Amino acid sequence: MFAGDVLLAGEELVLAHHDRAVVHGVSLGLRAGTVTALVGPNGSGKSTVLRALARLHRPQQGRVRMGGRSVWGHSPLSGKEFARNVTLLTQHRPTPSGVSVRDVVSYGRYPYRTGWRGVDVEGGAAVQRAMDLTGVTAMADRGVDELSGGELQRVWLASCLAQETSVLLLDEPTNHLDLRYQVEVLDIVRDLANDHDVAVGVVLHDLDHAAMIADEVVLLSDGEVVAAGGVREVLTGEHLTRAYGVTVHVADDPVTGALHCRPVGRHSPRLV
Repeated sequence: MFAGDVLLAGEELVLAHHDRAVVHGVSLGLRAGTVTALVGPNGSGKSTVLRALARLHRPQQGRVRMGGRSVWGHSPLSGKEFARNVTLLTQHRPTPSGVSVRDVVSYGRYPYRTGWRGVDVEGGAAVQRAMDLTGVTAMADRGVDELSGGELQRVWLASCLAQETSVLLLDEPTNHLDLRYQVEVLDIVRDLANDHDVAVGVVLHDLDHAAMIADEVVLLSDGEVVAAGGVREVLTGEHLTRAYGVTVHVADDPVTGALHCRPVGRHSPRLV
């Protein structure tokens, strides 16, 4: 068991779309200094669980707690109070027109603005740190509508980092990124947990990415937990084959030492 305090937890979550339950009794806790990866096939409920943790999808049953407080129900947390502690990078965000990269990154400072003029004394430094971390400083004055999909993804990540929360939720953060920036984003995620004690919950499709950076893994299929625990407890051939419905071979990568998960299809090369 990891030592970090549970900062955000979902307990026996039942989540529905249009009155049809798509997540059935899922529980998980995000711990300080720990990366928890949610993996599983399309439609397994990963993003829905993440949205529930971000207070964007109200459960039919179960509850979401931040510390010892429920985020819904009696005396719920205010929007700004929640946003000072939890931020979410979604898969799909709009592309504002006529807005600079620096301005978009500054959106993350909204929870800290006070007074009728929206004063945020530490905002400038936080925005600059976030842009430096994500490698977007050189494009700070460019319009975001001029950027590629990968560049825009990094700008929205910078906006989340500028929010400086203790919990960071990421829904497929490596989408649209080339290999270099996939690795850099994963390194940033690991650094936030290691160096800043951030609790990270991240939805990943790439199982090797999960094996690289996660401390804990929650494997979902059909809205239920197939397995949860440490990387090597969860990312087994047996569990993955059951969840994905295709044979998955799992072995140690000879270069990194991390687990490598390989689906085996009818035309996959085979060792003789």
